[in-house]
Amino acid sequence: MASSSWQKSSYSANANECVEVRTTDGLIELRESDEGDIIVRTTPTKFAKFLQGVKAGEFDHFAG
Repeated sequence: MASSSWQKSSYSANANECVEVRTTDGLIELRESDEGDIIVRTTPTKFAKFLQGVKAGEFDHFAG
């Protein structure tokens, strides 16, 4: 299984409560840095659509 290293946003600085992402065998994996054993896997296309939705404010109603 070919995997890249986990990466987190530069906005996270040294915080331990952030989302980390990597690629593995053509898929995207995401995890919470403080819950590293729980990993979500998705395709690059679905991840790109999710990011577009985040940028467009599609999920803002979930925040506070």
